[in-house]
Amino acid sequence: MLKGSRIVLVEDDEIMGASLLQRLELEGAHVLWLKQMGRALGAIRTPSQPIDAVICDIGLPDGTGEELFATLARSGTPPPFLFITGQGGIGQAVRLIKSGAADYVTKPFDMSVFLERLSLLVQPRADMGFPPLIGVSAAASRVEALIARAAQHAQPVLIRGGPGTGKDLMARRIHDLSDRRAAPFVTVSLAREEDAGQALLGAGRGLAAVGDGTLFINAISLLESDVQVALLRALDRGFDGRLITACGNTLEGLIAERRFSPELFYRLAQMEIPVPPLGARPEDAVWLLQQLFRKLAPTYAPALDGISALCETAARGHDWPGGGREVRARLVRGLAMAAGPMLQPSDLFPEHLARSDAMMSLAEAREAAEKAQIIAALDRTEGQIGEAAKLLRIARTTLWEKMQKFDLS
Repeated sequence: MLKGSRIVLVEDDEIMGASLLQRLELEGAHVLWLKQMGRALGAIRTPSQPIDAVICDIGLPDGTGEELFATLARSGTPPPFLFITGQGGIGQAVRLIKSGAADYVTKPFDMSVFLERLSLLVQPRADMGFPPLIGVSAAASRVEALIARAAQHAQPVLIRGGPGTGKDLMARRIHDLSDRRAAPFVTVSLAREEDAGQALLGAGRGLAAVGDGTLFINAISLLESDVQVALLRALDRGFDGRLITACGNTLEGLIAERRFSPELFYRLAQMEIPVPPLGARPEDAVWLLQQLFRKLAPTYAPALDGISALCETAARGHDWPGGGREVRARLVRGLAMAAGPMLQPSDLFPEHLARSDAMMSLAEAREAAEKAQIIAALDRTEGQIGEAAKLLRIARTTLWEKMQKFDLS
């Protein structure tokens, strides 16, 4: 179950740590054993190779496991955390689960139960000869692992993420990794269809065109109420294919407003793949910029040698509200504007030149800080608006309004 997995063990107790290390290595895992929060923070934040899971004691000599997890969550999406706690720390462990941790066990625990719980967190890798799909960060690796897991099953999958996060590519990857890969892969984008009912339920289209293949419905949140009912009825009659849907982070709000059927939501979301926004994954933004440069520069700017370090730093600091589509659009424009041998920040972000001599107003600074905090909360809660609102200590409707304002829905 754990063969080949990479696990970080954060445990200061010599006897407990040695026992877990020995058993995990017998199970075939590669284990890095650390005894302090400070060392674990650096090792998990900048790993030499992707980490599949972290086993962490809540009590550490230089801090707590909760502090370690919260610090990692503020700057990205941590690997799955399995916390070890005594009976007196169960309340703290439950709070950590609500904040995004994966699981916890209480001392003393049965080793077979512990290994079973850990194995559920260590997802199969989605390599199989495929290149990275959305990036190289720990968060991207978790998405890839969920994709690989989804490919092994037949239940409906809901992919959730903001604009330009590659939801269509993920759906295709699930199909290509599954045993349905030789059957049709049919896409229906509701943002482009004038008649969603016909596109999904018409003769020879949608459900009828898939056979035992995969039907991918993008922008499912745009589905009108009457078509939602019709789709549910069609699924109840029997569907031989695989259903994958995608949306932004708005469905809970639509359900609360009675504009989306909770029954349909639960039918579609038997497995969810949340995709953190690109702005919360700066290393993936740079990776995508590099990938697109290699593809587009020979056509748009063959004389350019590459991307400057300053330009990559600027890309890391941008919040990319438009996701991958914004990266591509800015790069195409930047390649046309570039005058030197390297792509510079002013090529990618020409608007910075217009305001380089002016300070940001207090109102602009407040909005920028609010947006960054909202992105961090949504990333930490994997897009769950209600949980993010609790973290931010505001009403769900207030968060929803701010998400609309900052184009984060």
